[in-house]
Amino acid sequence: MIGTHATLEIVDGLAWITLVAPQRSLPVLDLALIADLETAVTELERRSDWQGLVVRGREELVFAAGADIDAIAGLTDELEARALIERGQRLYDRIEDLRGRMRGRMVAAIGGACAGGAFELSLALGTILAVEDPRTKIGLPEVMLGILPAWGGSTRLPRRIGVPAALEVILQGRLMGAREAHRKGLVDRLCAKEDLWRIAGELARGTLPLARRTRGLAGLLVDRNPAAIGALAWLARRQVRARTGGHYPAPLEIARVVPQAVLSSRTSSLHLEAELAARLVVSPVTKHLIRIFRLSEEAKGLAKFADGTRAQSPRVIGVLGAGVMGRGIANICAERGLATRLFDIAPAALDTALFEHRAAVESKLKKRRVQRHEALAQLDALDTTAELATLTRQELVIEAVAEKLDVKRKVFRELAARLPADAILATNTSSLSVSAIAEGLPNPERVVGLHFFNPVAKMPLVEIVRGRATSEATLRRTAAFALSLGKTPIITADCAGFLVNRLLGPYLDECVRMLEAGVDPARLERALKRFGMPMGPLELLDEVGLDIAAHAAQSLHSAYGARMQPCGTLERMLAAKRLGKKSGLGFYKHGPRRRLAKDLARFVTQVDPALARLSEAAIAERALLAMLCEAARALEERVVESARELDLATIFGMGFPPFRGGLLAWADELGPRERNARLAALHGGANPRFEPAGRILAGCMFHAG
Repeated sequence: MIGTHATLEIVDGLAWITLVAPQRSLPVLDLALIADLETAVTELERRSDWQGLVVRGREELVFAAGADIDAIAGLTDELEARALIERGQRLYDRIEDLRGRMRGRMVAAIGGACAGGAFELSLALGTILAVEDPRTKIGLPEVMLGILPAWGGSTRLPRRIGVPAALEVILQGRLMGAREAHRKGLVDRLCAKEDLWRIAGELARGTLPLARRTRGLAGLLVDRNPAAIGALAWLARRQVRARTGGHYPAPLEIARVVPQAVLSSRTSSLHLEAELAARLVVSPVTKHLIRIFRLSEEAKGLAKFADGTRAQSPRVIGVLGAGVMGRGIANICAERGLATRLFDIAPAALDTALFEHRAAVESKLKKRRVQRHEALAQLDALDTTAELATLTRQELVIEAVAEKLDVKRKVFRELAARLPADAILATNTSSLSVSAIAEGLPNPERVVGLHFFNPVAKMPLVEIVRGRATSEATLRRTAAFALSLGKTPIITADCAGFLVNRLLGPYLDECVRMLEAGVDPARLERALKRFGMPMGPLELLDEVGLDIAAHAAQSLHSAYGARMQPCGTLERMLAAKRLGKKSGLGFYKHGPRRRLAKDLARFVTQVDPALARLSEAAIAERALLAMLCEAARALEERVVESARELDLATIFGMGFPPFRGGLLAWADELGPRERNARLAALHGGANPRFEPAGRILAGCMFHAG
């Protein structure tokens, strides 16, 4: 039987279903593919001339992604969503029920991506064979989109690997490599790419033995003990609430359905899956998370030229400066397998970089995230030098030296004289003009801003800053490099603060102003964390360093005038040698147990009773509206091309809560009338920090159309 999206062949008593989906680079379980699978299963149910089944991709390293994200995003009716979920469940149930009709096995032959609905298909088949290759990625990432695995994943995985392990896999939503998936029990056997279909066929025929791992008596006792399962469910929900603040409903529902899967019938468990998933699919949180996923996927297009060809990512990297940022950049480059040379004139700084790199790699090795030969390659990828003259063959050099224009120009002049003419010169500056750094250099079109955020290993965003002379080729190659590190790039204009720091400035300043006016610091921190920010503004300032924050504030004030005039508290703290976390004292007293400093009342300069009485919701709103005013200006000035990119930057660059969809999405949910009324009250005709601009002034939606 030949289908358009999935084909069925029966050869020598063995059935082969191949996922084709010719219109896609990677098959997706959309309605067309599901329909072809239904037809294939109907044919298998009708026939008796087969004794084993293999489901495979059209190539060894092309299996399938999950369900159709676009279809999920378009669902707004809960009943319609449930009907689609139940259709997938029925199909996978029919596949599982085929097991009773054969002497052999049903095998999923996986290579490349196998996520979400594709892995749920594999679970229904029962036997899972995977190619041991870095491109093989397996898991159930639904929670990252605000939903739960509802085509049987929340039911079949706990029955396969036990409730505790299944909760970990589904709640993390992380795609894992083949070796880790095998270790956790998601995969039954590994093989080389060239052996995939041969071994799959032998397993399906039953001619190749397969050792089945068991969870042992202790695991079975947990699964069959309602009290133990109830305790696991309670503990999981408690941990989820503590981690998410209750803002994300999907993890709570996962913690409800997964433990019940081992205590109830398949039918009952699937019924609960469908009920909970249908409710989640149409929720605003899910719509926001899917939109963020799409935005991050769109960002991958920045590495392509106008004709669709992909830019080549540099593979030989130089990093100047072994401070916190420089060594963080060098370490992540080496961990990605890029030949990286780190320069600094201080041997101690280079030693620290090598020590941190080794510790990071050994930690991954200990957790079995990498194999020993991969760990050794990552260690070998980083070398250090105290001689700038040794950087002669690098395709990209990133400077992270002192924030002084003359220093940066000097090192780039020296590099330009030694490096090939097409080598990219990237600056990690956060406060200087990229165009100014490029002035007077030969081939200034290769100079670009490449602004990482601290900590480099964890922060997903990279700002790529277009100077006046920066070429399109430089931008695209730099974006390809950022993507090769697993980062999400955005392209910004060359302006003071670029985008993220420009928006953070008024937000943090407004929070400190509220502290000066008598707002209780604990309430201030709690208000923004309850809104969904990952940490309170005072904690963030301490993490950044009050000296760095004060310098950034002065830079923004010099560039943008009165609306960015900083309050005086940071300078007073610096005068008292309070630098934040690095000195042990700032807004917090840092130590074994971090806590707000007890003397913050000394920084209350002029009590404003009205501000001091603000509710926590009003505190958060005031700080965010200050940020919104600057965001509207940045959008009007085309610092980034669209509201979509700005929202992505606020989420990945400053931790704006993803469940709210980004700063501008939040502003749209307030609605233009309500938003403008609240800003008018704060502006009062005179306060420049809340002066409306751009689409705010016009009373428009940011994401209209």
